[in-house]
Amino acid sequence: QVLLVESGGGLVQAGGSLRLSCVPSGSIFFRFFNTMGWYRQAPGKQRELVATITTGGRTNYGDSVKGRFTISRDNAKNTVSLQMDSLKPEDTAIYYCNGRSYEGSDYWGQGTQVTVSS
Repeated sequence: QVLLVESGGGLVQAGGSLRLSCVPSGSIFFRFFNTMGWYRQAPGKQRELVATITTGGRTNYGDSVKGRFTISRDNAKNTVSLQMDSLKPEDTAIYYCNGRSYEGSDYWGQGTQVTVSS
């Protein structure tokens, strides 16, 4: 079973930065995931897109994070990272790593808490 493990969450002041990383828990073959990305869910809100990236490097960002967050990936290792700069209190949420295989199956991590204080 493929599991994704996130790290890098924590507490930061507004205007600060954090870097999230996501790695698979087991050994999977090269370029298992077509698309990898990050989603987040704040209390009382639906899960929303933060950013995704394909094996070809095409990226897609949620409107609220454009210009502040940067997603990157290592295709060989099936890992994905999210650099978050100029953080705002409204970025506070649980951040989930996602990987979608070429067969269309979705894999999720357990989530990592990001809290931005004002």
